[in-house]
Amino acid sequence: MIHLLLHFVVPAAVAALFFRRKWAVAYLVMIATMLIDLDHLLAHPVYDPMRCSIGFHPLHTLPVIPVYLLLCLPAKTRYVGIGLMIHMALDSLDCRFTGGVWFT
Repeated sequence: MIHLLLHFVVPAAVAALFFRRKWAVAYLVMIATMLIDLDHLLAHPVYDPMRCSIGFHPLHTLPVIPVYLLLCLPAKTRYVGIGLMIHMALDSLDCRFTGGVWFT
């Protein structure tokens, strides 16, 4: 439950601290990046509380994470990139605390 809450709180804090003029747009775009979790629908079972999503789900794999990091650089994709990187960081921390691993 805390993990899901952090997916809303951390982007809000980042938007408020770093994007004050456009905090609402930044926050909404970062929240929209949670749609990346649609790749969980490809897994069986769809939800496993002990499964580490980093390295398991296609949009949570190590080859695509650098792409998300690159999205942080151009101004037009910065909010998306930051939202995705926050998502990957929170999921990685969840893996560490839940299963004792950083990724599978």
